[in-house]
Amino acid sequence: MEYRSLGNTGVHVSSLCLGTDNFADPTSAEESSRILNVALDAGINLVDTGDVYADGEGEKIIGQTLKDNGKRHQTLIATKVDHGRRRPGYLVDDPTLFGPNDHGHSRLNIIRACENSLRRLQTDYIDLYQIHRPSPDIPWDEQLGALNDLVRQGKVRYIGCSTHPAWAVMDAIMVSELKNYARFVCEQPPYNLLDRRIENELIPLCQKHGLGLVAWAPMAMGVLAGRYTSTQDFPENSRAALRGGFYSDRVTKQGIEVGMEFAKLAQRIDLSPAQLSILWVKDQPGITAPLIGPRTVEQLESLLPVKDMQLDDETRADCDALVPPGSVVSDFHNTADWMKMQVTWATK
Repeated sequence: MEYRSLGNTGVHVSSLCLGTDNFADPTSAEESSRILNVALDAGINLVDTGDVYADGEGEKIIGQTLKDNGKRHQTLIATKVDHGRRRPGYLVDDPTLFGPNDHGHSRLNIIRACENSLRRLQTDYIDLYQIHRPSPDIPWDEQLGALNDLVRQGKVRYIGCSTHPAWAVMDAIMVSELKNYARFVCEQPPYNLLDRRIENELIPLCQKHGLGLVAWAPMAMGVLAGRYTSTQDFPENSRAALRGGFYSDRVTKQGIEVGMEFAKLAQRIDLSPAQLSILWVKDQPGITAPLIGPRTVEQLESLLPVKDMQLDDETRADCDALVPPGSVVSDFHNTADWMKMQVTWATK
């Protein structure tokens, strides 16, 4: 396993990291635990979760598994404090159970959410605590001040953000510098061959200011793996079928067409489309690691060989021909209000 520096921290993370959005939704606790153990045995050392994942059940599975296997201090846990209410269809889907201050990035909720995550994870510290999507109505001074206190208390080692625009990341860096607060060490954006917009501003920003980039949705939710053939009839147990909404909106005609051509590229170099999609992200400039989020142990084991591969220049150029650098054919920023009016479809 190759290990890469997480920004300027000196912390080294595996070139493949484990995403756990499937834990407890739909993957069972038992299978989720097996996935985590196999990943750790393979050398993966960064495990990403969030307080919104299955309403905290994902964190519980991770905490119990690490308690059982004794590998907590060999494992870097990244979790998040969500910006809004729980997503529809999750384990708790009753808005009456949540008050007006039980979500979001106020100081009140950041500290409370951290305490709740620590309890569910059965640990006394979180290695990387991330602001999950922007809260433009809450000043950075409020958000970073709370995060800084958590770092000083030893409850959080490092802080980061997820799915933020480049200008917001720069704002946060500026406030941290001015106020001597803890500084973001990484951003976690969506990034795959179908949505390359972070190459325009976010990646150069992170490279210049020493932030890591841990990318989610590297397989484009399975579109690049050949899982979808229609924008209407979704495979059983796919995210588009199970969750609908912004998940199904990501399955576009243009994306499916690119996915079919991408599968031919993968076949040419004797890889599965899923493997090539992960490899492409892993070896893009500025990327620390892609998050792989398997639903089964078998899916995980099929992706692990990518850790020992390198993307060749010819294949990289062929991928660029399918979707030019900086462009987009499927909107994976569709949960980000700041990006909704900035979609420019790539043309051949």
